[in-house]
Amino acid sequence: MATGPSGLGNEVVAVINKLQDVFTAVGSSTAQIDLPQICVLGSQSSGKSSVLENIVGRDFLPRGTGIVTRRPLVLQLINRPASNPSSAQTNGKPTTGDKMANPDEWGEFLHLPGEKFHDFHKIRDEIVRDTEAKTGRNAGISPVPINLRIYSPNVLTLTLVDLPGLTKVPVGDQPKDIEKQIREMLMKYISKPACIILAVTAANTDLANSDGLKLARDVDPEGARTIGVLTKVDLMDKGTDVVDILAGRIIPLRLGYVPVVNRGQRDIEANKAISAALDHERDYFENHASYKGKAQYCGTPFLARKLNMILLHHIRATLPDIKARISSQLQKYQAELLTLGGGPGEENASNVVLSVISEFTREFDTTIEGNTSDLNLNELSGGARISFVFHELFNNGVRSIDPFDQIKDGDLRTMMYNSAGHTPFLFVSTTAFEVIVKSQIKRLEEPSLKCCQLIYDELIRILGQLLIKIQSFKRYPELKERFNSTVIAFIKRAMTPTTKLVTDMVAMQACYINTTHPDFLNGHKAMSIVTDRMNANRPPPTADMKKSQTLNNNKDLDVDARKEEPSFFGSFFNKTQTQQKKKGVQAIMEAPPPMIKPQAQLSERETMETEVIKLLIHSYYNIVKREMIDMVPKAISLTLVNYAKENLQKELLQELYKPEVLDDLLKESDYVVSRRKEVQSMIQALSKAEEIVAAV
Repeated sequence: MATGPSGLGNEVVAVINKLQDVFTAVGSSTAQIDLPQICVLGSQSSGKSSVLENIVGRDFLPRGTGIVTRRPLVLQLINRPASNPSSAQTNGKPTTGDKMANPDEWGEFLHLPGEKFHDFHKIRDEIVRDTEAKTGRNAGISPVPINLRIYSPNVLTLTLVDLPGLTKVPVGDQPKDIEKQIREMLMKYISKPACIILAVTAANTDLANSDGLKLARDVDPEGARTIGVLTKVDLMDKGTDVVDILAGRIIPLRLGYVPVVNRGQRDIEANKAISAALDHERDYFENHASYKGKAQYCGTPFLARKLNMILLHHIRATLPDIKARISSQLQKYQAELLTLGGGPGEENASNVVLSVISEFTREFDTTIEGNTSDLNLNELSGGARISFVFHELFNNGVRSIDPFDQIKDGDLRTMMYNSAGHTPFLFVSTTAFEVIVKSQIKRLEEPSLKCCQLIYDELIRILGQLLIKIQSFKRYPELKERFNSTVIAFIKRAMTPTTKLVTDMVAMQACYINTTHPDFLNGHKAMSIVTDRMNANRPPPTADMKKSQTLNNNKDLDVDARKEEPSFFGSFFNKTQTQQKKKGVQAIMEAPPPMIKPQAQLSERETMETEVIKLLIHSYYNIVKREMIDMVPKAISLTLVNYAKENLQKELLQELYKPEVLDDLLKESDYVVSRRKEVQSMIQALSKAEEIVAAV
């Protein structure tokens, strides 16, 4: 393999390696930071493992059938000078055998800190062991990566992520949705803009059917961050080559393709040394008719150098964004840690409770008054909802009550007769008017009490919002619970005088009917209005009617018009009695029936009297409704809303600011304790990451 990159290149790639270690150590996904990395993609039979082993120059990956790579393997290659020059690579191959332990070459696993593996066969065993520890012995997969770092003078500083191979049909005890699971895992890695995709395809298959390239095209349709690797070039049919693919005439990729020749299955079974395989690869390209003119751009050493340079440039391009993301995440977690607190006992318990009480009552007042910068643009909230209840729901509810929706005109007539007693009334019955008005006023009690309940619900709603909004309640669940119960009990107690006041207001209106109210329509005016209406509805008099009226007025005819008028109780007598009178049959006086009911039809006089009393009731009832619409919100505001605003802090201090309960109130939830540890770990990791990138 070629000599290592410059010291600056090593340093830049090493920065990403360190960042990966930092975030992996705290168990955090690097998705938030999106570190640059090269992900190896390909089907199970494409030769991914052989490509990686040739790059490293060692046998260290598990072999077998089916899915061998069942967890992502983050492979960090670190070039370091050999302590003994004789052990360093010479002309691309190590002087030591592939099986021999080299003191300058070793591997380290992040999950086994401080343990060096000089025997690469043990590295393979550890990969298998740790994979089975996470996935079991079946063929399942896991997204939890294995981090392996290899130090060697024979590698270029490089970071690769070996992903499980693509499969289509479950085999053996593989899960039925294994294809979907693998695809989702691969997409999670390769869809990141900072990811370079290394798509491995066997050259002796149709490139258009390459699973790796197809998946890469889904996330990188322009081929801007995909590099193709063509394996098994030596197994192509005689007379065929990959020249057209390399020239970009089949499926073009901006980063191009690199053909390689790996060890075959027989070579692996025969333990053919990788150094010998690299010699064979070089000889193949230098002597092949199609490739010898471009042999320097073929093979594993060129692939390693190209990957190193691509990763180096990619890291340099993304480093400013990485710095910005680290800084942003650090600020975010530091702000969250402030809300979680630094742990129990870091603050005086009484000061914490006082602070929360002050914050709660301040937010409570602000939410009701509306003096807040946190205005909701999508819906009404806080005091605006209370106003909506007063001026929309209660207003419309009271206005919609019709005093005659349950009383018919015939019922009014009967009520007027009954209210007159044994002496027939000369004008509209005052008693009937008051009875009807009082009964209708009592109907206002229900919407008024409903209004009280709705305002109570809105205050409880505000309480619930503040219990979520104020961060301290997340930290102290017992404090939140006590706040909730204390405020609810306080508002419930305030409801008692509120409902009494509202009920008294309805009773007040019903106990005294003020017919001298300046807005009330008096009886004479009501009579005039009804008379005008009835006259307007009468048909115009005919000539015969006019002649009859003239004769009668001049008393030319001795006719008594009153004989044709119904009596005072005319509508209570049946037609048979009336017919008998007309025929001149002497009426027999009988005892009144057990139940006397009027006829359905009202006489003209009864119609007028009924319309007059209805007009008077409407006039007075509208006055009462206007007064209730105005006064009920004022009463509720006085004894409930304003009372809560002015006395809530005092109530909370009396109930919660007690030495005997302070310690119980400030017991932290398990979530806060665990989340604080996570946030503190992330802050340490991000601070370390910030130091690492700042040194570049």
